Amino acid sequence: MISGERMNTFLASLDAGNTPFLDQIEREALETNVPIIRTQTQGLLRFLLAVRKPMSILEVGCAIGFSALLMSEYAPEGCRITTIEKYEKRIPVAKENFVRAGKQDAITLLEGDAADILKELAGPYDFIFMDAAKGQYIHFLPEILRLLAPEGLLVSDNVLQDGDIIESRFAVERRNRTIHSRMREYLFALTHNEALRTVVLPVGDGVTVSVKVTPDGSARHFDRKTGNG
Repeated sequence: MISGERMNTFLASLDAGNTPFLDQIEREALETNVPIIRTQTQGLLRFLLAVRKPMSILEVGCAIGFSALLMSEYAPEGCRITTIEKYEKRIPVAKENFVRAGKQDAITLLEGDAADILKELAGPYDFIFMDAAKGQYIHFLPEILRLLAPEGLLVSDNVLQDGDIIESRFAVERRNRTIHSRMREYLFALTHNEALRTVVLPVGDGVTVSVKVTPDGSARHFDRKTGNG
């Protein structure tokens, strides 16, 4: 397997980058120690959005709005994004960033615990991006599957936990063991669920890309106007 810091640096040097405004938001996040998606993950999102062209996106975990703004920038015109955030200090910053970008009408921020909010959403969503509390992914999954449209993509970030995921739970710091075990459970659930086809990618801090398939195991075309496959 090709890996290592030199390879990551080389791959980062090939990245075409984002708009000046997104670059500014990224710098502000780094200056204030707010975690945002890594460069390679940004590139993967841009690619997936170009391929699938979703018109409805759900994001679980907004932080200061960087990922939502990136997806809004590279998704098709008219795409609607719903994003969820519970950390009160970051919510006003995200809202301000949406206004600064002129995206306040395209992005809806729902405030509160995703465990409660997901149950209230109707869906379906063409594209769901999971980037919230890592130990909660497995608990969110049933509602996420309900909300994901046929042929829709579920993208989950930070699934390899800087490599800790391959370690024995006893080799992981005690405070991280619950997250470690829950993430392993989440990865197993994604890769063994008959409703999904999932690939685990060593991109950034690890990303899974799952497509919701039909009961017969094939990803058929889904006509959103008629609701028929």
